[in-house]
Amino acid sequence: MKISEIAKRLGLPESRIRYYEKRGLIKIDRDTSGHRDFSQKDLAWLEFILRLKNTGMPIKEIETFASLRYQGDETVSERLEILRKHKRRVEEQIIRWEDYLENLNEKIGIYEGMIKENGS
Repeated sequence: MKISEIAKRLGLPESRIRYYEKRGLIKIDRDTSGHRDFSQKDLAWLEFILRLKNTGMPIKEIETFASLRYQGDETVSERLEILRKHKRRVEEQIIRWEDYLENLNEKIGIYEGMIKENGS
């Protein structure tokens, strides 16, 4: 598959895919003309990269994960630890955001009470 097809399937600009390649997140084979030739595995890997990105994983960690992936199955435990570490961070963020939400709800309740008292 060509980069244009991959970009369309993923809903990304081609420049983003080139950027990921430049950062070492994905390694793409080239055809005899030197054009990128994406496989189904490349597409699946890009989809996974996007899922990691959508979890808030920093690009540096995704780079480390990708580098380990390309080193082979002997790095599975290291990749698992990256995922576990990121999961803990996400869980901590969820707790923090739940606290923020509770604080907002309390403040909203105070203001709603003030409006009811004033008859507004």
